[in-house]
Amino acid sequence: MVEPIPPITLPPARHPEQEGAWLQQNLRQWLDQEFLPEAINGTIAQRAAQIYVRQRMEDENDLGALVMAIISEMQAFDFSQSFYSEFAVANAVSDILLDSLGIDRCCGQ
Repeated sequence: MVEPIPPITLPPARHPEQEGAWLQQNLRQWLDQEFLPEAINGTIAQRAAQIYVRQRMEDENDLGALVMAIISEMQAFDFSQSFYSEFAVANAVSDILLDSLGIDRCCGQ
């Protein structure tokens, strides 16, 4: 039987606004590199970072819960001028955070 991947918990946020600025910059770079650099990518990155910061300020450290919050709240965002969706953005945030923690995205280790 295959063992489930355990939840991934981020360290407690010491400076959530600083984390948010870092995430916004890295997400914008990811969005620009994945398809085309577009002005809307900055808006998408800013909104995702705002959600992330608010969640971290509310002591949310579970990566899965953070991803679900981004998906849920980004559903109201108008992605009509973008190649992306709330799912792509939340997955990118997850990948960026996992990379920063040195966790292999393939196998959760």
